[in-house]
Amino acid sequence: MDAIVIVVVLLILVVALALGAMSIYNGLVRQRNVVQESWRQVDVELNRRYDLIPNLVETVKGFASHERGTLEDVVRLRNQAAQLSSQGAPNEQRAQVEQQLTTAVHNLIVSVEAYPQLRANVNFLELQRELTATEDRIAAGRRYYNANVRNYNTKVESVPSNIVANMFKFEKAIYFEANDPMMRQAPSVSFGGGNPEPRGSMQSYQPSDPNALPNPQAASQPQAQIPQGYEQPQYGQPQQYPQQQYQAQPEQQYRAPGQ
Repeated sequence: MDAIVIVVVLLILVVALALGAMSIYNGLVRQRNVVQESWRQVDVELNRRYDLIPNLVETVKGFASHERGTLEDVVRLRNQAAQLSSQGAPNEQRAQVEQQLTTAVHNLIVSVEAYPQLRANVNFLELQRELTATEDRIAAGRRYYNANVRNYNTKVESVPSNIVANMFKFEKAIYFEANDPMMRQAPSVSFGGGNPEPRGSMQSYQPSDPNALPNPQAASQPQAQIPQGYEQPQYGQPQQYPQQQYQAQPEQQYRAPGQ
């Protein structure tokens, strides 16, 4: 009789442990899917920004050709970010480039305040409104993604869920943020000449492994070098360029329309 009771108790314990492990496993899977879905929402808004920026650049060119350096910054960073987005899982380099692109677009919007005709242009105003709304959605989506990463990583590291996570190889997710303090500053990119390569066809983030987590910071990449002699433009002033990198252009090539 005692043996039967012991067996029954052991069976109950085994069943309870199995049910607990199953519940923890299902919770980890659910949270991992939330992390993946929240990243895709960020990726959609990033791709939308890639589509808006060329139109903004073309509009600004027609009214503010003197802002060549700022326009080149935006175009170069946009093409670089778009190329990184088509290579699979995001990494630290993409996080840094996206941060630089955000700052470059902001610098462009601020610099064109010196051009009243451009500020009154309907197309520019609409593009500015769309970009502002997109930037807000990107910031909100990134906060939501990082919050889900925090919750998921807490489960992966906490006891007893970490036991199940280790058994079934649940890896920690990576935050989408630029950790380098230099990314907090306005970007300065060196251009040695030539036109930026076209973006090509865009692809949404599709991991090869359906259970793979987004990895915005997988590897450290070198920073863009600041060209010697480069200075950030002041409000309402034309961009200044190093003598060794930019050849002087005839004045008539940089006159705004109507002059």
